[in-house]
Amino acid sequence: MKQLLSKSILACVLTALAALAALPVTATSETTAQDVKSAVKIEMEGNQMCVLPPTKARLDYRKVAPESFQAMIGLQKHVSQSGLEPSLLVLVQLRSSQINGCDYCLDMHAKEAHLQGETEQRLSAVSTWRTSSLFSERERAALAWTEAITRIADTHAPDDVYEAVCKQFSEKERVDLTLSIVAINGWNRLNIAFQTVPGS
Repeated sequence: MKQLLSKSILACVLTALAALAALPVTATSETTAQDVKSAVKIEMEGNQMCVLPPTKARLDYRKVAPESFQAMIGLQKHVSQSGLEPSLLVLVQLRSSQINGCDYCLDMHAKEAHLQGETEQRLSAVSTWRTSSLFSERERAALAWTEAITRIADTHAPDDVYEAVCKQFSEKERVDLTLSIVAINGWNRLNIAFQTVPGS
C-alpha cells in the first residue's frame, strides 16, 4: 500500500528540491514518498520540522580543526586503498547518506558515482535495492550491512545480515567494509552537525 505524504510536508520537500534544481514544482496529495528524490530525507515519525538544505555552514571544520580532518582523511584513504571495489564503496556511501539525510555527502558521492560510470537507473534504485534486480548479491549484502551498521542502535547488527556478508566477503573485506560504513557515518555526522553546504 502506498504511503501518502501530507500536503504540508510534501510542499516543504518539493520546495527544498526546487531550490536545489531551480525548477518549478507542483505538489498533489497523491504524490508518494517514492516520488521524492533522496536529496532530501523525510522522517515520517512524529511532528518533525522540514528543514531546507543549508545555505551557510555553521563552521568549516576542515579549517577549524585540520588535524582532526586529516585523521578522518586517513581513515578514508585506508578504505579507498583496501581493495574493495570503488563501485561498491560508493553504494555504501550513498545508502548511509540517504539514511542519515546528509545532503553534502549525497551530492558528493552521486557526482563521484557518475564519474565512475554508474548508471542513473542504479543510482535511483539505491534506496529501494531490496526490491530491485539491478544489484549483485555482493552489493546487496553490502547494502544490507550498511543499513544494519548505520542503524546499529536499532538493529545491533543481526546474525542473518552478517551471515549474508560472510558469504560474499572475506574476513579482511568484512573489516574494511565495516570501516567504510564507519567512515561515511562519521562524515555524515560532521557535515550534518556543521551544516556543510552541498558542493562547497
